[in-house]
Amino acid sequence: MTNSLIIKNLKIFAYHGVNDDEKINGQNFLIDAEIFTDKLDGYENDKLENVLNLSKLVKELSAFFYKHPYNLIEKAAESTAKHLMKTFSQINAINLTLKKPEAPISADFEYVAVKISRKRSDYVG
Repeated sequence: MTNSLIIKNLKIFAYHGVNDDEKINGQNFLIDAEIFTDKLDGYENDKLENVLNLSKLVKELSAFFYKHPYNLIEKAAESTAKHLMKTFSQINAINLTLKKPEAPISADFEYVAVKISRKRSDYVG
């Protein structure tokens, strides 16, 4: 059985972008993630140590995304998904949407985004 954990519109200030202004001044990004896991013992015994800890997951995602700037949001999304898979063995797959609401584009829009879906097998063997 597969279960998913959902993070919606996680706001992270970071320095991703191709323009110098983006690299120097930074901007807000929003991340949606659906993380797929197998059924874990915590669903039966109500113990935090037996589930994928959402608090640790959000902290790790936020720290990695902030500390590793990329020119392209495509690369930022790919690297973030790969890092989460390497860090948390319980993750079987992830759908990650990286939104850039302050992209330097001369148009009226809510955000631009990239969405990726990755399985553990995409990164190992």
